[in-house]
Amino acid sequence: MAVLNKIRQRSLFLILIIALALFSFVLADLFKNSDALTSKSQNIVATINGKDITREDFMQKVEQRQRQLGPNATNTQVMNQVWEQEVRQAVMETQFEELEISVEKDQMRDLLKTSLATNPNFLNEAGLFDENKMNEYIANLKETSPEGFLSWVNYEKQVASNALNQNYFNMVKAGLTGTLAEGKLEHELEGNKVDVKYVQVPFSSIPDSIVEVSKSDISNYIKENKKQFKVDASRDIRFVEFKETASVEDENAIKAELETYINGRLVDERGRKDTIIAFSKVKNNEEYINTIAGSDIKFDKRFVFKSSLPTEAADEIYNLKVGEVYGPYKHDARFKVTKVIAVKQIPDSAKVRHILIPFKGAQSASPDVEQTEAEAKQTADSLLAILKRNRSKFPEFVKEFSSDQGSVAKEGRYDWHPYNTMVPEFNDFEFEGKTGDLGVVKTVFGFHIIEVEGQKNKTKAVQVGTISRKIEPSEKTTDKVFRDASNFEIKAGQSDFEALAKENKYLVRPVNGIKVLDENIPGVGNQRQIVRWTFEEDAEVGDIKRFNIPNGYVIAQLVAKNEEGLMSVDDATAKVLPIIRKEKKATLIKDRVTATTLEDLATAEKTSVRTATGINMKNPTISGAGREPLVVGAAFALSEGETSRLIEGEKGVYLLQVTKITPAVELDNYQAAANRVEQQKAGTVNSKLYNALKEAADIEDNRAATQVQ
Repeated sequence: MAVLNKIRQRSLFLILIIALALFSFVLADLFKNSDALTSKSQNIVATINGKDITREDFMQKVEQRQRQLGPNATNTQVMNQVWEQEVRQAVMETQFEELEISVEKDQMRDLLKTSLATNPNFLNEAGLFDENKMNEYIANLKETSPEGFLSWVNYEKQVASNALNQNYFNMVKAGLTGTLAEGKLEHELEGNKVDVKYVQVPFSSIPDSIVEVSKSDISNYIKENKKQFKVDASRDIRFVEFKETASVEDENAIKAELETYINGRLVDERGRKDTIIAFSKVKNNEEYINTIAGSDIKFDKRFVFKSSLPTEAADEIYNLKVGEVYGPYKHDARFKVTKVIAVKQIPDSAKVRHILIPFKGAQSASPDVEQTEAEAKQTADSLLAILKRNRSKFPEFVKEFSSDQGSVAKEGRYDWHPYNTMVPEFNDFEFEGKTGDLGVVKTVFGFHIIEVEGQKNKTKAVQVGTISRKIEPSEKTTDKVFRDASNFEIKAGQSDFEALAKENKYLVRPVNGIKVLDENIPGVGNQRQIVRWTFEEDAEVGDIKRFNIPNGYVIAQLVAKNEEGLMSVDDATAKVLPIIRKEKKATLIKDRVTATTLEDLATAEKTSVRTATGINMKNPTISGAGREPLVVGAAFALSEGETSRLIEGEKGVYLLQVTKITPAVELDNYQAAANRVEQQKAGTVNSKLYNALKEAADIEDNRAATQVQ
């Protein structure tokens, strides 16, 4: 009891101790994860003008866009597209809110009517947009497909956003008129002309070797022009690639295997009975190619012209007799053996018309198709019977029954087209028959009623069978590549990366300026895994890591971690050195020149006095010297007969004299020129307005921190 009383007496003290302990625990966790103190929630991908974009919403849009673009678009490409879309939307919404402009219900209805005016789902019997049909469609989506309804809502938002954008841009354009004063100025910039005499002392007259540019010169230039040299955080790496490619030994083994099918055999290499018939003696070519030989490209029974044969072996194969075999030959990263199975004369092009009767489940059949396959066949046969008696009904039947919208407007006709353009069954009918043939053919799209209207240029075609083997490295080769990569990785961690690679005759590839959201590594393609590694917190300069890439490995070393800020002197040198060198050359030229007349300067510099006529401010180019805006501007500041001071231009130092001034012809009205100015301003709005708004926006990009990449 005494102990309990003491605890009660000290309860406040205990509460304080416990609170301090909990606070200490929280602080420790915060310092362990410093981002919690310095940055926003890991769930915020970006903040644009004060508006947050959540990770969940962003990734949902990424997944939707990925489905639209398909597997050919990389994850990073899709994310960057969505990012640009989200940034644009947020930037523009800020403007809409400040101006208090929006799309109201009536306008939205009109926008949808315009947008969906040709959508067959929302047209009535007269072919006009029916708002009731649209409302029924939306209501049905809402009840039956939450995902579909969400897509519709997003579509409406996009339509509204596009309208607001258009309204905003039009409002800006409306405020950018071309005044008569601007029109007059535009006319004078084009019409005012001067003729000059000039002497150019080119910068190239001073060798680069005598102009010293120090690192401090470059550093000072960077500091004076900070805006031009701002850089994001980046990483530099170097890497060696180990490719799993077939060796000469591997290729010889593949060719030796194919020789077995050419020559045939009775026993295998171990002396066991293993009868393989020679390819030339085979009757069932399809089974032999696909099953016995196990070709990685399956047999195709279609005939082909010489132009469709492998280029490397076209002459040899095309001239074979039926049953003869050619190979092994290399084509398309494979070794192949080809046999001519049959030869025939086939037209190289045909002209047909057709009626497509689809059935439920056929490829590209619209959702409203209800006919079964049997019913579609019956329809096609019935139409064929009528057409055999009266072919003039063909256009009428096309319009009423055909689902091939690509040919309906042409009465079902596909004009002259080459062999093997259509699906196989369609192709066989139009090219293996004769002009005038009429029949029903089934394809993956449904039943086609086809009439052959013409054939041209019968040419020799061959049916070939090819046994193909992809040229791939053997297990022995891939094991060696793995060992070489592993050994290099281990030794590179213990010695100099560059020297070790040189010693082993491996090519070292440097890659500089990798940004946090990049995905491409020049030379090895999309390697987001390498980029991620370079930006990991525990990755240190000098670290080496092996990465699995398609058909091989990359051993990479982190060479430098460049923080956000100003470009380094070394990186900026290529851009800055010519600028500073030109400035110093201009000073040297000006210091050595004492002449005050064109003739004296020309004599001193061992050059000549040149002339240029009809110079104008709109296109500041000097004949014989090129584009020189500062020099042209100086010329227009002189009076007729006046000589300038030395002028520093783009390509040298100039001394010039104005010999003639021709003012622009005065006009009674400058409205036409003012209209041109207005059009130029409108073009500028279209090309530069959004970028200006984006540059002025407050954009906090947390994609790297939230690891959405």
